[in-house]
Amino acid sequence: MRSTRKITKAMELVAAAKMRKAVKKVLATRSYSDLVWQTVLHLAGKVDKNEHPFFENREQVNKAGIILVSSNRGLCGSFNLQLVNKVLLSMKLHHPEAATEIITFGSRGRLESQRRGLKLIADFPKTDITQNITDIRSMAHLVTKEFLDKNYDRIFIAYTDFVSSLRQVPHLKQLLPIVPQVDERLGHISHEKMANQDKINVDSFSEFLFEPNTAEVLMAFLPRLVEVQIYQAVLESEASEHSARMLAMRNASDAAADMIDFLTLAFNQSRQAGITAELAEIAAGSAALQN
Repeated sequence: MRSTRKITKAMELVAAAKMRKAVKKVLATRSYSDLVWQTVLHLAGKVDKNEHPFFENREQVNKAGIILVSSNRGLCGSFNLQLVNKVLLSMKLHHPEAATEIITFGSRGRLESQRRGLKLIADFPKTDITQNITDIRSMAHLVTKEFLDKNYDRIFIAYTDFVSSLRQVPHLKQLLPIVPQVDERLGHISHEKMANQDKINVDSFSEFLFEPNTAEVLMAFLPRLVEVQIYQAVLESEASEHSARMLAMRNASDAAADMIDFLTLAFNQSRQAGITAELAEIAAGSAALQN
């Protein structure tokens, strides 16, 4: 048990080091990612929906695609399980009649999707810490192409939102189409984590100017916007994963310490009982010889 506690303590320290690195990356990009998403949602209500296919809100949803961002390894509590449960619940709530296909980023999500019988169409390799946006570009290219080809009517991304080192929230976000109003149960931005940040009121933007023209600007900007949202979701997930693993290993270390104390007490009590019994036998034998 002592060796087990040493292992879990070492794993806690490793997870803490990775968590600090992941949190630094996610905080460096969060403000930009959230603001640009708010801006483009506001923009969607201002421009003609025919200016770009990403604004096309198809009434009939026949097929939806979900990017599932999970971990590669376990030992992080219910991190992956809660996320998959969130996906299954959202599928039932929002588009129960639509066929849903899963694109995984992380081996645990792939395994859990297969175990639950979900339709998996693609799996992208993932590292513990995503270095830059190029790591997710091929995945972003796949989902945008499928949406433009009308193979999917909705594109979502499922990830775990990093609120703090002690709290991580499973989250489902609609990427495409980009529409000004979306069911709040899907969510776009965690208002809790934005509460303490300086926010710009994008609703006050009354006019947008496009140079050289609207179509060219949107064609260059919107695919990059989708990449940024996927990248930010991956960073949020990685910070959440290492935080969850650190907490799980800390709880395991504490449980091992409690077990060591319990077993030590039980051993000492048993040994003391044996010594007392032996002393009693010696005393009884000595008394018998004296008589």
